[in-house]
Amino acid sequence: MKNVDMRPEGDRLVIAVTLAKEFGASKSGTSITIASTEGNVSVPEHEEVKIGLNVYRKR
Repeated sequence: MKNVDMRPEGDRLVIAVTLAKEFGASKSGTSITIASTEGNVSVPEHEEVKIGLNVYRKR
């Protein structure tokens, strides 16, 4: 994962992303990647629950 922190708090999933970070152009080159789970991943402490997250901005 890139720049993604997630943790369960009771029955909620809290996701933190630092918006000031960048990881360069996306594969298509049309946007700048800020954060990504890089595919679907299990939620901590809830392996049966999956999440896929991409945070980006226009180039």
